Amino acid sequence: MQFTITADHPSLPGHFPGHPIVPGVVLLDRVLEAIELDHMPLPALRLPQVKFLKPLLPGETARVRLQGESPRWRFQVLRGEEVLASGEVVAEGSAGA
Repeated sequence: MQFTITADHPSLPGHFPGHPIVPGVVLLDRVLEAIELDHMPLPALRLPQVKFLKPLLPGETARVRLQGESPRWRFQVLRGEEVLASGEVVAEGSAGA
């Protein structure tokens, strides 16, 4: 799933004034949207592992890459081939969760 966060997104003011970057929670929201495309309705989820490696700037295009299937997914948020964030999403109540 590809996405762009525009400069007028409500999360950007104050994050950081004069040099805005897209907050990590907005990136995670796009990861959950990507999972939701194939798995509706979503069960309760947890994020046992998340790493933010590089910032995404307003207006830049990024994409979500998912691996795995319910109840456990590995994800990457990429700008081109550059990894901006990575981690794991697990459905609550699943074996090994």
